Amino acid sequence: MIAGVDVLATLADGALTVRRAQAADLPALVGLIAADPVSAGRGDAAGDLAPYAAAFAEIDDDPAHLLVCLDDADGATVGTLQLTVLPSLGRRGTRRAQLESVHVDERCRGRGHGVLLVGWAVEEARRRGCGLVQLTSDTSREGAHRFYERLGFTASHVGFKKDLTSRR
Repeated sequence: MIAGVDVLATLADGALTVRRAQAADLPALVGLIAADPVSAGRGDAAGDLAPYAAAFAEIDDDPAHLLVCLDDADGATVGTLQLTVLPSLGRRGTRRAQLESVHVDERCRGRGHGVLLVGWAVEEARRRGCGLVQLTSDTSREGAHRFYERLGFTASHVGFKKDLTSRR
């Protein structure tokens, strides 16, 4: 714990810190998400933080969920992801970790930040007793797909979503 912040790991010889997100981080986290064209196309915007605050409170209250910030040496938040542990009957009761909303500041891409953040999440999932880490990625994110494949993920399934906010 550093100055009231739950530091989970230091990476890259202390140049990066993984820590539990706090409500005060919402503007930075929403900014990372809204800067992504796919997320922005779904309505994510850095304006009204009220819906994000409600979601943050729900995530933060549930021990199965962990929302983290990746901070650089200057303390700026340059990445985020949510790790969720899911119990499952499949695979003989293997616990699964779901990675959600993985974002790295565009200025930091290609510098190893995402590799370190996702690598940390995989190890945290292992530490939490998970035997599988899974994620979904929009079909348009070809660069992200290559990134995940380099990290050892395989595109082994087809994912389906139903948007319940639409009238269809």
